Amino acid sequence: MEKGPFSVEWLAQSSRGEARETPGSPEGSPLQTPPSVPADSARQREAAERRSPGLEAVSVGAASGRPRTKFSAAQLQELERSFREQRYIGAGEKRRLAAALNLSQSQIKTWFQNRRMKFKRQTQDAR
Repeated sequence: MEKGPFSVEWLAQSSRGEARETPGSPEGSPLQTPPSVPADSARQREAAERRSPGLEAVSVGAASGRPRTKFSAAQLQELERSFREQRYIGAGEKRRLAAALNLSQSQIKTWFQNRRMKFKRQTQDAR
């Protein structure tokens, strides 16, 4: 008995990556997979890439290959002072801090975002 398109058996084979031609389709037609079967999730693909032999594990979600910024004590002191005054930084203050601390505006923005999350965790832990 031939497995009909979108039968349980056909779907099971398709979800395992064994795409089949749809019965009744002409020979040589492209392989079809059912629209109701989602592709592997991104998380599964990333896990498979990390397990692949010969490849080193790469942290998932890492941006470009830019190394982590190590802020100096003076930069941190000024950033913390500014954070104590106002938790959300405006465009003008962001430009001023970036110029004064020799950092990019995106580094300032990211530091404030991370600092707000740290503040949120600290206040929730204190309860």
